[in-house]
Amino acid sequence: MKTLILYSSHDGQTKKISEFLTALLEGEVIVDELREDYDLEPFERVIIGASIRYGHFNKTLDRFIVRNLVHLAQKKSGFFGVNLTARKAGKDNPETNVYVRKFLQRTKWQPELAAVFAGALLYPRYKWFDRVMIQFIMKITGGETDTTKEIEYTDWEKVKQFAQRINALSK
Repeated sequence: MKTLILYSSHDGQTKKISEFLTALLEGEVIVDELREDYDLEPFERVIIGASIRYGHFNKTLDRFIVRNLVHLAQKKSGFFGVNLTARKAGKDNPETNVYVRKFLQRTKWQPELAAVFAGALLYPRYKWFDRVMIQFIMKITGGETDTTKEIEYTDWEKVKQFAQRINALSK
């Protein structure tokens, strides 16, 4: 079983999750950054992970899906979204997370698996504008506003369970 994990990551948490999955998946696994022209032909499974920034996935994700819809339909596939909203109970699954739910509704791609993982809040690493904007968003959503902190909200046990579900796709 040959698996491709493609990720679109702004601050690195989606990449970190993708690399973590690699160690848990059966068979050969390739992890790479999402780009529109990726050749899916050699792979039996395709997993795509993408993060939210200011309420949107990277536009490359939509273009990739449109360009590869036929190939994705022929593969075992999965999608996971990464965002800070998922740090809250009740907003941490594909049905209740507004970003992932809307993405899956608007695309014609129907992955066999979908998941949502909370990301990381990395204030000291952000540029000034991003730090201020994210702090504002966190303030209005009841999150952490101390800009000296780095907090990883990702539930790694949940990521392990997603890996088990991916492995079950090939059985």
